[in-house]
This record gives sequence, structure tokens and C-alpha cells, in this order.
Amino acid sequence: MVARERERGFERFITFVDAIVAIAITLLVLPLVELTAELDDYGSVSGLLRENQAEIWAFLLSFAVIARLWFVQHDAVEHVVAHDKRVERLLLLWALTIVFLPFPTSLVAEAPEEPATKLLYIGSMVLSTMLLTHIDLLLVRHPELTDGNGDADPVDGAANVAMLVLALLITLLVPATHYFPLLLLLAADPVARAWHRLRGGGSRSAREGD
Repeated sequence: MVARERERGFERFITFVDAIVAIAITLLVLPLVELTAELDDYGSVSGLLRENQAEIWAFLLSFAVIARLWFVQHDAVEHVVAHDKRVERLLLLWALTIVFLPFPTSLVAEAPEEPATKLLYIGSMVLSTMLLTHIDLLLVRHPELTDGNGDADPVDGAANVAMLVLALLITLLVPATHYFPLLLLLAADPVARAWHRLRGGGSRSAREGD
């Protein structure tokens, strides 16, 4: 099958969304940059790093989260070629969750154990992933929006949503776990593959795991 070329309007829109993500992920480092102005208060670089471990951890974690969400978004729209308002609205809402992430990231550094911080931080990831899952579901129902070579799979997204919701519940109910329950995301792909095996079907994640 000859792949259809992406419509120019949608290509420009995707470039716009990617630019939003690039700016948001860059903004994450600004709080760390501002710390250098206080270097004299810490006496040394090692002292500054030691006293701001929480801020550094929050930066690294959020960088990894936004990068992962971008890769999921990239996979979701890679084969979309048609200019569709529904997809664009979902992607704009998704971009909003990415732009919002630096705010709860700062809260993670300043008040990491407050339930509101955890709800805003992990909740943003839940909403972001749900929107991408909705896009996959839309593409399954409307394959004419793609070049015909895609493999939209809402099960993969649903598995990620489930792991994030579970992580949120654990970190709220068992505060001592801090943010380590987010590592449950590593189980999302195996869970999706197991689901497809039980249903006797194939999926993007299943094939990648073979």
C-alpha cells in the first residue's frame, strides 16, 4: 500500500504541538538555573547540590515523564494524515497538560508529601494519557484519518492510565512510598501484551515484545 501524505495543515499543527512540548520540557530546568544565584549561601557547588536534591529529583522525574508522554503522543499520531478537528482538539488539551506539568513539578520540590501535590502531579499525567488513549480510540473507529499503515491501540493507553491511577492511589494511601509507585508504568506494556494474548489478538506492544 502506498502511504498517503500528511495534509499540510495537520503537519503544521503537529509541529506547533511539538514546539509546545519542547518549551515546556525546557522550562523544567529554570528553577535549577535560578539556584546558581544563591551559590554563595551554600558555600560550594556540592553544598548546593546536596541541599537541593529534591529539586533535582523533581526535574529528572518530570523530564522523563514529559519525554515518555511525547513518545506516546508521537506513536498515537504518527500515521494520522487527515486534518481532523476532533484529533486537533484532543491534542491541544493534551498539550495543555504538558504545559501545566512544570507547576506541580515545583510543588513536588517544595511540598512533595501533600496530597494536593500528588493529586495535581500524577493527576496531570492521568489526564494526559487519557487524552492520548481517546485519540487511539478515535483512530480505531475512523481509520480513514490515517495512511492505512497505523496500528492504533487504545489498550496500550488504557494500561498506562490504569497504572497511573493505581500509582496515585498507592501514594495517597501509603505516603511512605513517596513517588516510587510511578515505577508501575514499567508494567503497563506487559499488562497490555497479556491482555491481547488473553483476547487472542495482536497489538503494537505485543509485536514489539515478540
